[in-house]
Amino acid sequence: MARIELRDVVKRYGGVEVLRDINLDIQDGEFIVLVGPSGCGKSTLLRMIAGLEPITAGDFKIDGERMNDVRPRDRDIAMVFQSYALYPHMDVARNMGFSMEIRKDPAEERKSRVAQAAETLGLSKLVDRLPKALSGGQRQRVAMGRAIIRDPRAFLFDEPLSNLDAALRVEMRLEIARLHQQLGATMIYVTHDQVEALTLADRIVVLNGGDIQQVGSPLDLYERPANKFVAQFIGSPTMNILPVAGADSGIMARNGMMLTLDHMRDTTSAVDLGIRPEHLDVVNPGEGDLTAVADVVERLGSDTNIYANVEGLGPLLVRKHGNIPVRNGDRLGLRVQTQNAHIFDAKGVALRPAA
Repeated sequence: MARIELRDVVKRYGGVEVLRDINLDIQDGEFIVLVGPSGCGKSTLLRMIAGLEPITAGDFKIDGERMNDVRPRDRDIAMVFQSYALYPHMDVARNMGFSMEIRKDPAEERKSRVAQAAETLGLSKLVDRLPKALSGGQRQRVAMGRAIIRDPRAFLFDEPLSNLDAALRVEMRLEIARLHQQLGATMIYVTHDQVEALTLADRIVVLNGGDIQQVGSPLDLYERPANKFVAQFIGSPTMNILPVAGADSGIMARNGMMLTLDHMRDTTSAVDLGIRPEHLDVVNPGEGDLTAVADVVERLGSDTNIYANVEGLGPLLVRKHGNIPVRNGDRLGLRVQTQNAHIFDAKGVALRPAA
């Protein structure tokens, strides 16, 4: 397995800098997920680690050895792409073992390694099939098996589930989680899907505009976002953001709502209040901190999403577990769970709770 270090890594295309001062330590056996909006540089960073893109500046090391100029095939890293890229004329067994075949490894060893990988991925009964006879999920398993057979120091995944339907995405997400548990391998995974990031990662790296915004466990990023970008990017539905003015005793919204935030160290520089949809409680009209009118109610079975309008503030999204008896046009009170509120300064930096 591998410990990976990135030190002051920069990527430029001509005069355009797409990644700046990337510093990241990935521990042996860790599952790291790179997330961020389109164009943030997450796939470029993955390709630089694989050796498919040259590093403009900085150092990339595996187990302390500088790898900037090492050829991709000599880095001992396996990559699983969004496209399965299987050979259509080869059966599953040969697709999985082809890297060993071109290395001229002994046939018996190749057969044993293919059988072991097929067993791990639940493909044992499919090894004689051609790719055209497989489902999308099965094809992605074959692509993963091809990577496993190499027994690499690290696995890289570039949005591997993007081409699958919703049910298969769930199935394959579980397969990847089990695979990590079984192999204990270092894995770096790029996705735009928050559920994948939050459920798979030991740590998440949030990128935006070529910079790392925050690195931490899924719970750290969800509960203690470093800035407004991370706060709104992590979590689905996204966090409500309301303009406020800071005060010694708390914060005041433009509609006159006053909130006392005893858990915060300092509120005087606050300009935005962040409230996750699940941190708003529905109460009787006239009670709580706000009075709102339900605009659209979405009943999801397990949850209810209420898109409400608050006079003087605008739209707010409320999410509650179960089926809440609220209809379009109903007036309702909303109470802010102040202990879960977030505040941000004029630069979007989160103001921290008191120690």
